[in-house]
Amino acid sequence: MVPRKRTSRPAAIAARLQDFTAAFNARDAAGACDIFAPDLVSTMRGRPDNGREAVCKRIAAALADRSKTMRYAPDIEEIIVSGDLAAVRLVWNVTETQGGATRVSHEPGLDVFRRQPDGKWSIARFLAFSNEPD
Repeated sequence: MVPRKRTSRPAAIAARLQDFTAAFNARDAAGACDIFAPDLVSTMRGRPDNGREAVCKRIAAALADRSKTMRYAPDIEEIIVSGDLAAVRLVWNVTETQGGATRVSHEPGLDVFRRQPDGKWSIARFLAFSNEPD
């Protein structure tokens, strides 16, 4: 029997964020939404709180819009794990290209991950805010 390699909890969480990024950048909405827990609550500036269905619908619509390209890249600043919960401070760097114009934004956020019954870490809550002026 070959021993299984154990992955640290922070490394497993970072890998989930990288999987989200790869799926989003490949325009795979279902793959991107895999990171969200069924009971997700998202809080974003200027929007009402949303659950998983609304967030995934918004992601699918953005990825279906072929008039623009969006690419995400996370800068993970900190991962704190306590039991089956983890808090991740990060900045999402978003590059959007439309009609030949490219815009880069930086969205600081806080993701709260919860380990699911299947052992997978999923985002149960997130706060995302733009540094862009109103």
